[in-house]
Amino acid sequence: MKAYELRELIGPEGLTLNSQRPEPQPSAGEVLIRVRAASLNYRDISVSFGRYPGTIKTSVIPLSDGAGEIVRVGPGVPETRLGERVVTAFYPYWIAGAISETVTDPALGGSLDGVLAELITLPASAAIPIPEHLSFEEAATLPSAALTAWQAIVEVGKVRAGDVVLTLGTGGVSLFALQLAKLHNATVIVTSGSQAKLERVRALGADHVLNYRTTPEWDTEVLQLTQGRGVDVIVEVGGPGTLERSLRCVRKGGTIVFIGRLAGTCLIDPLPIMRRAVRVIGINVGSHEMFAAMNRALAASRLRPVIDRSFDFSEARAAYDYFQSGVAFGKVVITV
Repeated sequence: MKAYELRELIGPEGLTLNSQRPEPQPSAGEVLIRVRAASLNYRDISVSFGRYPGTIKTSVIPLSDGAGEIVRVGPGVPETRLGERVVTAFYPYWIAGAISETVTDPALGGSLDGVLAELITLPASAAIPIPEHLSFEEAATLPSAALTAWQAIVEVGKVRAGDVVLTLGTGGVSLFALQLAKLHNATVIVTSGSQAKLERVRALGADHVLNYRTTPEWDTEVLQLTQGRGVDVIVEVGGPGTLERSLRCVRKGGTIVFIGRLAGTCLIDPLPIMRRAVRVIGINVGSHEMFAAMNRALAASRLRPVIDRSFDFSEARAAYDYFQSGVAFGKVVITV
């Protein structure tokens, strides 16, 4: 079969197509999936440069997020699953319950081979059924960005109707967070450095938009928008460069869900966390149980992911370069 491998961790240039890779065979409890689509995340760029803090397998097949159909089952897996449309679980062994190193050390596209291949094997439990209304390309955007946003908004943030949510930026997680927060009838504030992208998030339902280039003290503006109260939940993707401002505009007793480190460095004074009883919690994608709950919500609401552009399998390196440019609004997909 054909599969891409990262033979050198020098960025997208290290991506090599191996057209003679042996076809994988499903072991007991596993399924063989013919991959139809995959999507890119910021983590995939970090892996390609060797900057990802987790383990990276030698000559790893990259990308964690894929969708396809089951074409063969291993011993112990019901044959009724043959032909089922499925999406991959980022953490193949985190089925349910609390997070731990045991269930998160093995991760697709890092310590385990990923999905940028024609065929892959996975534990049957890690092949999650796709909501019927979604295409393979749309489903391939779910495993990392959508599930992280779901955990931030629903599992941790427990957003309810009338709550105010702040999402930073317009990347994959932030856009899904906007969509899911609106699904729960929340008021959503979105920041971005691109006015054009802010106009597009308005079309997705954002109630207020702030350009952090023209309004660098956006935390003050957030407080004004909330009559001084602050927001209930912040989806914090900036990290050191934005956390200080997030602490200034979250409400007393509010929640900051920390999911990324995309901006700057700084020293944080922890005193406001204590004085204002702010909950700052880091999350990592989610379990299969969370994935199933999210898919039920997507099916009921008919919510569709935002896809910026699709590339052919032969254009994988171009897809990396396009994603890395930062111009995309929505997910970048590779069709297999």
